[in-house]
Amino acid sequence: MTDKDYYNILGIDKNASAKQIKEAYRKLAFKYHPDRNKGNLEAAEKMKSLNEAYAVLCDSSKRREYDMLRQQFGSSAYGQFRQTYSDQDIFSGSDINHIFEQMARAFGFRGFDEIFKEFYGQGYRNFEFRKPGYFARGWVFTGPSGKRATQRPQFRIQGNLGIGKIYKYLFKKLSGFELPENGADINAVIYLSPQHAQEGGPYAYYLKKKAKKLVVKIPPGVKDGQKIRLAGMGEDGKGGGAPGDLFLKVHITKPLFQSVKDLISSLRNKKNYQ
Repeated sequence: MTDKDYYNILGIDKNASAKQIKEAYRKLAFKYHPDRNKGNLEAAEKMKSLNEAYAVLCDSSKRREYDMLRQQFGSSAYGQFRQTYSDQDIFSGSDINHIFEQMARAFGFRGFDEIFKEFYGQGYRNFEFRKPGYFARGWVFTGPSGKRATQRPQFRIQGNLGIGKIYKYLFKKLSGFELPENGADINAVIYLSPQHAQEGGPYAYYLKKKAKKLVVKIPPGVKDGQKIRLAGMGEDGKGGGAPGDLFLKVHITKPLFQSVKDLISSLRNKKNYQ
């Protein structure tokens, strides 16, 4: 169907934010979920269309390519897009599995595996969905050591760095295409008062490398040394590669009187050693 449009399917504007896209999908996925529409073939087809639309629009790289096709081909953009994207390509990297599992836990629906097997057969097991992590309203915790709770699929070239660069250069020259390369992560430090760390809440952060103003949601009870991950806010990827992540390491500042007390104690200790 050439006039199929992912934005229309989700009922959103072409300038919708990532948050608006997810909210629209969740609302419609709950409405058309097969466990709420048993035996309704029309609802099942609607659900499959919603899945596809969300998987494309929630991925910045796929969405960017689809938007370019919409500008060039108008109503036939969908047909052009599906000529180069299989179901496996479309769902690769999507977090749709998380959303289905959330609904399963909240409303007693069947789990993600059973639903996708019903929709797409055994072949769905080849889809590379985003791995589960410790998510809490958009942030992901890592331990004090900095070990990531989730891992993004990485494109790697075996061998030393010089050979890898030569291989990528030759590939681009011969094929005209650039091999995908994921963007680098960005690491930074944020300073929180003990009260802010205990209570949580919004934190204004300016990301200099991308000239963006961000509002970070600080989870209540965050500990000194923990990291807050903002997925996709790192450096941009190359050749269609995924962007990196932004990791904000939490540093809890001491109250002024405690800082003064520590300074006096330090000076006394220094004097004793002289």
